[in-house]
Amino acid sequence: MKHSVKVVLALAIAACATSAHADQVVRIGHVGPLTGAIAHLGKDSENGARLAIEEINAKGLVINGQMATLQLDPQDDAGDPRTATQIAQKLVDDKVVGVVGHLNSGTSIPASRIYHDGGIVEISPSATNPAYTQQGFNNTYRLVATDAKQGPALAQYAAQNLKVKTVAIVDDSTAYGQGLANEFEAAAKSLGIKVVSHDATNDKAIDFRAVLTKIKGENPDAIMYGGMDAGAGPLAKQARDLGIRARVLGGDGICSTTLANLAGTAVDNVVCSEAGMALERMPNGASFARRYEARFHQPMEVYSPFSYDAVYIIVDAMKRANSTSPAKVLAEMPSTDYRGVIGETVFDDHGDLKHGAISLYTYQKGKKKLLDVVTL
Repeated sequence: MKHSVKVVLALAIAACATSAHADQVVRIGHVGPLTGAIAHLGKDSENGARLAIEEINAKGLVINGQMATLQLDPQDDAGDPRTATQIAQKLVDDKVVGVVGHLNSGTSIPASRIYHDGGIVEISPSATNPAYTQQGFNNTYRLVATDAKQGPALAQYAAQNLKVKTVAIVDDSTAYGQGLANEFEAAAKSLGIKVVSHDATNDKAIDFRAVLTKIKGENPDAIMYGGMDAGAGPLAKQARDLGIRARVLGGDGICSTTLANLAGTAVDNVVCSEAGMALERMPNGASFARRYEARFHQPMEVYSPFSYDAVYIIVDAMKRANSTSPAKVLAEMPSTDYRGVIGETVFDDHGDLKHGAISLYTYQKGKKKLLDVVTL
């Protein structure tokens, strides 16, 4: 009898050990600014990734015959390039299977080398500077169109729809803001728009009265701001306070829900672009927005649908590889053909989208309103 009990106990212990061995925790990193002036955009992106991970875990994930539990490894790079590289090394050391991020071009580009050396895929839900995927690395991917597409699309809308003849440009000197402003400027000039001035500030600036006073004297039809909503909001508000009637133009960095809070009633003078399909036109956009609000008790900003799909794309590569090895997951990335919230994702040889879109918005009574979608 005692011998039988020992055998049963031994088998039970062995079964528990096998079960424990069968379950594996798989980390996916997310990096964005969680502190600072654009922390709301970083948190929005993180929320998208978190929602995807929670859904996948609830359904159950099996890789190579073993149950896999996904775990989000969220990190804050504060929008700072130097911090971004330190965070990237931490995630490599944490042995994540892939990274969703970084949010900014200025952080995504330097971090990408660290991930490349670590053999880890990096999917940015928002970095638009073309240089990010043109470094010769095999691990850099993005889910939005580049500024080489966004800048011209915004300039074309300004010329054809807003009838802009003259424009003043202000950028925040970041890889994103300056890059977008330069692409816009080149396209604007080719379309016959006269660029009356191009001034540079920095990404911490919130007082634009000096440069706006100069711009008022130039009397342009529009002011194009290359930067994020934390700067664009005060700029639009101060322009109105100074009696400047020019439309304020900007890219995806300013095209947020929060812009209305930052700019006040001046937000209705803004036209902005997003380097992706409009939520209203995304195949599963409405459903995503409802699930997001139910989970986080607030409306989404801009990037959460893209970070959400980025997690599913990494998991899709894991399934095809039948492995949680970062190297094997990375090897599967070029053959991605995934249909998610943002539509179909297929990458070209650089890691850019084969089928992109640029969405153009304005604001009415503080609410974003879709103007047009340009498919690429």
